[in-house]
Amino acid sequence: MGKTYERISGRLRTFIEAQPIFFTATAPLDGAGTVNLSPKGLTGSFAVIDELTVAYLDCAGSNAETIAHLRENGRITLMWCSFQGPPTIIRIHGRGEPIFRDDPRWTQYVSSFPEIDKSSHGVRTIIVVRAEMIRDSCGYAVPLMTYDGDRELHGQRFAREDDASLNSYFEKKEFIAASLDGLPALPLPLPPLPDPAPTLSGAPER
Repeated sequence: MGKTYERISGRLRTFIEAQPIFFTATAPLDGAGTVNLSPKGLTGSFAVIDELTVAYLDCAGSNAETIAHLRENGRITLMWCSFQGPPTIIRIHGRGEPIFRDDPRWTQYVSSFPEIDKSSHGVRTIIVVRAEMIRDSCGYAVPLMTYDGDRELHGQRFAREDDASLNSYFEKKEFIAASLDGLPALPLPLPPLPDPAPTLSGAPER
């Protein structure tokens, strides 16, 4: 039977930080709009900020549905499931916000991801999620699969882009500035990637 938790700590935190992949789900307010479900990987691109807040790096791609939906209504669900070890599924239902490169909070939040080269993946936003409900379930039907490692293709593709060429790449894509349903998504032109800030202690201010 599923259980509800008050915070992201202990066994829950250990589990989600150990998973090499998680999934995000968002939707527009319009009932006829397009529901979006995305897999997220890349070692070092996810962080637990505090017991009710998590964040992940939103990297270059050909769509920006999550950004658009969060800008419109903020609703998001994150899901982790174990493909190895004891069967477990954990979901965080909450409210999310895209932190753009020109947001004064950028340098504080980006310091939570020291293990990944931000310049190699075309990081365009940081998605911050505040948990409103945290639940687990059994995961008995999730198959056993082996994790062999991250693909190198994303880093290889976007490491050769600078801020100007990355902006040109986004401007050529149909569903970056606006979602599939025409909602405002990633603001363009893309601001330059800020210089790294000195190491900060404590969680970012919200």
